[in-house]
Amino acid sequence: MLQLTRPFTMTAAPKLVSLEASYEQCRQITAEYSKTFYMGTLLMPEAKRRAIWAIYVWCRRTDELVDGPQAQFTTESTLDHWELQLEHVFAGYPKDDADVALVDTLQQFSLDIQPFRDMIAGQRMDLHRSRYETFEDLKLYCYRVAGTVGLMSTTVMGMDAGVNAAPWRRLNPVVPPIKEAVALGVANQLTNILRDVGEDARRDRIYLPQEDLDLFDYTEADLMNGVIDDRWRSLMRFQIQRALKYYQEAESGIGRLHPDARWPVWSALMLYRKILDVIVENDYDVFNRRAFVPKSRKLLCLPQALIRARVS
Repeated sequence: MLQLTRPFTMTAAPKLVSLEASYEQCRQITAEYSKTFYMGTLLMPEAKRRAIWAIYVWCRRTDELVDGPQAQFTTESTLDHWELQLEHVFAGYPKDDADVALVDTLQQFSLDIQPFRDMIAGQRMDLHRSRYETFEDLKLYCYRVAGTVGLMSTTVMGMDAGVNAAPWRRLNPVVPPIKEAVALGVANQLTNILRDVGEDARRDRIYLPQEDLDLFDYTEADLMNGVIDDRWRSLMRFQIQRALKYYQEAESGIGRLHPDARWPVWSALMLYRKILDVIVENDYDVFNRRAFVPKSRKLLCLPQALIRARVS
């Protein structure tokens, strides 16, 4: 039974949209704000992609509390209220239109509330921190705001019951790729950080760890001024290699997912990793040029991802 962190009293339910309308709203938001991610979801069976859209929209709404147009008004109390609304949703009571789809998703898939709470904790970090001293500090942030998405999604993707089908392996439990799912989320967030260095700097946020800046003798003032030189290129190559290691770790868990989830996950991984290639092609200029992968190049990834899915 779901244990709530605080009691709540239900009031009369507001008039909300139909289930189909709620899922359609989630689909449209996902398609508009995360084109690369959305392309991967279209390769999933209908029930799974709809669930992923519902989860994505909740995550986006959570992120926008700190990074969206009204972020200046967000306080700890705002996040407390959002967490209470989350508990209502897990108890089966949608509070607004987007919640309708998420409640239905929770009824179909056995999602744990903790990753959702952890994501809110990540927003609390953004509320109070704009610098990170070490990579260990940053990794905790990456887990909370993105590794949690890997945990949520893995539950929806499902496991391949045939992984241990061989007679000599039947007694072995099927181990969910939890570590690998978190690694994919961390890899994606590191990619976001590298792509958005300039945008974040304009908001007085620096996610690159101070210890890494020091390692390459690149200062905060250099970053704020958008200095691109050999120090910056070396620093960026270092960061990209770190992200690639997390992508590589994530790859090792895809073969344990249900077969109908492998192609979408391989596609999402390969498509997002391409952003790092574009950063390199742009000579590491993330101050003046936003790295994006053209649609033609995205489409070329899909057959490659299908091959990887079939042999994994």
